[in-house]
Amino acid sequence: MPTLLLRLKGPQQSWGTDSRFRSRQTGIVPSKSGVLGLLAAAQGRPREADLSDLVGLSFAVRVDQPGSLMVDYHTARAPGAKNPNLSHRHYRADAAFMAAVSGPSDLIQGLSEAIDNPAFPLFLGRRSCPVPWDLNAGVFEDETGADLLRDLGRVPWLAAEWYRRKAPTEVRLPIYRDAHRGEQGDTTADVPLSFDPRHRRYATRHVVVDQPVVVDNELGQAPRDPFFDDVKEA
Repeated sequence: MPTLLLRLKGPQQSWGTDSRFRSRQTGIVPSKSGVLGLLAAAQGRPREADLSDLVGLSFAVRVDQPGSLMVDYHTARAPGAKNPNLSHRHYRADAAFMAAVSGPSDLIQGLSEAIDNPAFPLFLGRRSCPVPWDLNAGVFEDETGADLLRDLGRVPWLAAEWYRRKAPTEVRLPIYRDAHRGEQGDTTADVPLSFDPRHRRYATRHVVVDQPVVVDNELGQAPRDPFFDDVKEA
């Protein structure tokens, strides 16, 4: 089963799955609904389009650079409204993820071509978060997404140099993936059944956190033991 890899990195991204009212949250990793929405936009699907083929794709994400939480105090006034709408919008700043989407060959190849020539502008969760120029990391044959994300030779670590210099000499990259049949995992409602703004609908999926990928970080800092440092200074 072929797998399409996507580089999800940038100054800001936001992947909400449970936002309510005036607090627009973001998850710590990209949501399946957000990534499938990006793929649907690349193909030029209207919001009322059938999504059943996309929903059947398997999904996995590797956290290469977790980023930090950023909160924006947001105001917007509708035409003719007396008062503005106020909200707090949450983002992941300076984050980098590698996402893997696996499925039928014709569909995966078509999605890859659409990413390179998108019908609509593409965003990392919100319109203020454009995708990187190298979003498409290629299609790989006959390997599951999670297994492919473990192969650092074929799927290199995305972290920026400044982050590598701040990180330890050994870094662990978590992998979040769809649970296999019979597996137990965390439940999240981010499987899109309809993006129609008049009647958005989402189903649930189970997410498993795999064993992390271990990276030898040559630019990293050796771990310190504060107690040992105090004893040495004394």
